[in-house]
Parts: sequence; structure tokens; C-alpha cells
Amino acid sequence: MKKILISQNTPSNLTPYTTLEEKYGVKLSFFPFFKIEPLSSMEFRTQRVNIADYTAVVFSSRFAIDAYFKLSEELRFKVPETMKYFCSTELVAMYLQKHIVYRKRKIFYGDGTVESILSLITGKHAGEKFLMTAAESANAQNAIALFKEAGLDVTAANFVKSVPQDLRSIDLHSYDVVVLYNKADVDSIFASYPDFKQDGLKIVSYGKGVVKAILDAGLSIELQAPTPEAPSVAKALDLYLSEDNK
Repeated sequence: MKKILISQNTPSNLTPYTTLEEKYGVKLSFFPFFKIEPLSSMEFRTQRVNIADYTAVVFSSRFAIDAYFKLSEELRFKVPETMKYFCSTELVAMYLQKHIVYRKRKIFYGDGTVESILSLITGKHAGEKFLMTAAESANAQNAIALFKEAGLDVTAANFVKSVPQDLRSIDLHSYDVVVLYNKADVDSIFASYPDFKQDGLKIVSYGKGVVKAILDAGLSIELQAPTPEAPSVAKALDLYLSEDNK
């Protein structure tokens, strides 16, 4: 086991990965298999959602924030100062400063779970009309169901899309292992290599969402993460390489 490809941008903290390289004598490479782009106003209009109808927005990513304000401008909707923002994490909430003046009275954030956002929507905010920003590749059904179970008025709309990267410059079979995170990773492989065959390439899946896409494509999974023992990709690879080296 010598070469591992991770379908992500190079992380800011490489320490867990350089540790793996030193420990097992492997080489880890990073390359994003797709990029996120905002929908055009024409694409957005096909959903028949009028963003002016909503008094609160739910964000789970910085990409969605950029797309929301870009589309608002294109659709000539002046976002009112009374708009309330419910964000998945503090990091996402702080990113709003790029577009608005940060005021705690209208910006709220959770700990990364839908339940944590719902806990912020007390009686004071329960009467808002919520617009949940989603990605074309994301499944917002669970979040929407939880909001509706709480008796909230919520609508989900796609604001961003996944665009495959050209992977033809990469010889996937020169790697022993490839780590995939997203259905769009799988789509990108077949966009670049329509007749792709696994041929012994080992695939590590990270996240529940990508598992079905991998299996539906007729590919097999060597290792699934996260697990309680392997909450991160680096830890999952550590355990896997440890077993492989026995």
C-alpha cells in the first residue's frame, strides 16, 4: 500500500496525514473531484421559489451563503435588515460578515446538527417562514421533516450545484486507495472515464451519502467511515494501514 488519493482540497492542517506518511511509508495526495458553483438565476427560477416570501434563512455552508446573496442581487431582491439567519455552525455564521453587518439578534448558530438549529427556534421565532438552502447533491428531506414535525413553515430550495472536475489528468489506477466523500465524487469519475472499471482500486467511503452512489455505480467499498473508532479520514486510514501492514 503506497499511494492514496483523497478527493478533497489539501487541508489546512496536514499533520494527521504527514504522520501517516511517516508511520507507514505511504504517499497521500489531495485533489477535489468536483467544485461547488451557485445556480444561475434561470436555474433557480425553475424551482418556483420566491425568496422574498421568507423571513428567515437556514444555511449549512459558506457556498450557500454566497449563492443566496448572489441570487438575491440577480433577482433584484433587496435582503431586508429584519431577515433572520440560522446557521449550522459558528464558522458558517461568522462567514455572513462578508455580506451583512453581524448582529447577534438576527444570527443564530448550532453545533452542526439539525436538532441544534431547531433548539434555537423558540416561540420567539416559530412564526417565521424558513427558507432552507440546499445543494443539488444534498438530501434535505430529513431536515425538512424535522422542521415540519416541529410545526414550522419551511421550504427547501437548491442554491448551489456540484460541477465535475476533469480527472483525465489523473491516472486513478496509479493509486492503491481513493477516498470518496460525496455522490458528486462518483459522478466526476464517470464523467471523465465513462467506462471506468475498479480493477483492484480500493475505495474508502466517508459519510453515509456516498455509499449508495458507490454501490449503485457497481463499485465495491473496502472501508466505510466514520465509525466510533474512526471518526476522521486520517484515523480510518491509520486503522486500515495498521491492519494491512500486519
